[in-house]
Order: sequence, then C-alpha cells, then structure tokens
Amino acid sequence: MAAKKANTGKKGQEPAETEICRDTYLTLASPAQGLYKEKGSKFLAFAYPVENEDQIKNHLEALHKEYFDARHHCYAYILGARQESYRANDDGEPSGTAGRPIHGQILSAGLTNVLVVVVRYFGGIKLGTSGLINAYKTATADALQQAEKTEKIVTKQFLTRFPYEQMNLAMRLVKELQLQVLRQEADMECRLWLSVRLSDVPRCQKRFEEERILLEEAE
Repeated sequence: MAAKKANTGKKGQEPAETEICRDTYLTLASPAQGLYKEKGSKFLAFAYPVENEDQIKNHLEALHKEYFDARHHCYAYILGARQESYRANDDGEPSGTAGRPIHGQILSAGLTNVLVVVVRYFGGIKLGTSGLINAYKTATADALQQAEKTEKIVTKQFLTRFPYEQMNLAMRLVKELQLQVLRQEADMECRLWLSVRLSDVPRCQKRFEEERILLEEAE
C-alpha cells in the first residue's frame, strides 16, 4: 500500500483501510545493518523492528551517542498494520535527498513497524542531489536485504463475562474459535480476556451472541 509523500522532518498520517480482512503485515524479525561507500563518504544503515515512537526515540538516541562524530543521522520509519503513520527526516542534508529515499525503500519492501537510520560520515567530496539520493537509497536497501522478515497477525482484545455455571460453555467457544486467553478471573461472575484475530471478529461475535454470552471490546 502506497503512503502519502512525507514532508521532510514531518510526520505523515494516512486514513486506515476499512477492509477487516487485512489482518497481517510484514516487518523485521530482528535488527540488521547495511553499508554504502561513495567518494570517501560512508553511509551506515541500521534497520530496526519497532512498535511505537518511544522505541524509535531510544534507537535514535543510542545511535547519536555511539556515532556522535558523524555528520548526519538521517532516518525514516513506518508504523501501523496498514502503514498509516510515517516520518522522514533529512537531518541537515538537502531537502528530499535522505529521509525520503529511506522511506521509499521501506515502502518498496512492503514493510511496516520499521525504523531505518542511515549515519553518514562525510568524505570531503560533495555527491550532489542524485548522488545523495542513490547513497541513502542503496544503504537502506542493503540493510533491508540483510534483514530477516516475519509476518505478524493483527489482533483485537475482547472481554467476556458470564456466570460460573457457563464456564464450560465459554471454554468450548474459546476452543472452537481457537482464541487466545490472555487473562482470566473465576468467581461468581467469571471474566476472560481474549485475543481475537481481526478477520475472525465478526464470526466470534456471532457465536458468542448465539450462546447468549457477553463479548465486548476490552478497554
């Protein structure tokens, strides 16, 4: 899915798709690195699987600390199962020559929940606009090619409440629908917190309704 163009250094936001059937996404299984050299300049690319902006901030801070003597720390990230949130940052490079090419490579790989940072050590010779775009693009592509990918399932959390005498019925539904129990409380009123695959939500809601057991979204 193509994202809107990101203004350099600014966040982008896209409307989420409405198809409930799209409940998987491709991301990185573990961090990876890439490298590109051109006319004395070195471009060190670092790719990370991330879940939120706090993790992104931590990775950026760690790289700034480790590579404090580098000229630029350019980056881009995409978050969300439908790639709905992203940012591209040139960190002082000419506008559109760093963050946008990095972002484009993440998109081309069909990935999300991914951060790529490219650290540049200047070699004394200017590369020009096309040279910079190619360098950041190639370094990012190298890191992403090295990375192991994994497909993840989008789930939604639900809470079901029922009297104790319906426990066996509720557990039969859990087994029938292959739901994951995240937490449970058994008392006069029992509670189960369940993880439901997004595409299975309508079917689960229907079955619980048929058996007259309350199923609601967990807060």
